[in-house]
Amino acid sequence: MPIVEMWLLITVGQQIGALPTIGLVLLTAVVGLSLLRQQGFATLFRARSKLDAGELPALEVAEGLILAICGALLLTPGFVTDVIGFAGLIPLVRRQLVSRLAVKMDVVSYAEYQVGRPPHQGPDSEKGQVFDGEYWQDKDEDRLPK
Repeated sequence: MPIVEMWLLITVGQQIGALPTIGLVLLTAVVGLSLLRQQGFATLFRARSKLDAGELPALEVAEGLILAICGALLLTPGFVTDVIGFAGLIPLVRRQLVSRLAVKMDVVSYAEYQVGRPPHQGPDSEKGQVFDGEYWQDKDEDRLPK
């Protein structure tokens, strides 16, 4: 990857000059970071509203991780990394990445737990093989009648 970046920077620098190439790299970083900030706050607000509704913001956390990676790519000098970083800032592309990378998540929100719905117990719960119970032990076992 660094070799491709250097080759592309040299090629662009030969075409438009060294200073315009450096300016273009800096411009893409500034524009990318401002877009990243906007997308990051939007994702943060969606996560906050889900938390307020008693839901787990799993997708928003995954999107936040992708945004962090895209931010690092946008700060890395180079055109290839900028293209990849900008692609991750597009919400449709980011959601596609999340859906492809995400493992099927089965989460129960805090609100569902509060209203009395039992949490998911795993794959054996549909077969009736999961038991819920309590156990306690009396410390004075000698006092029990025999």
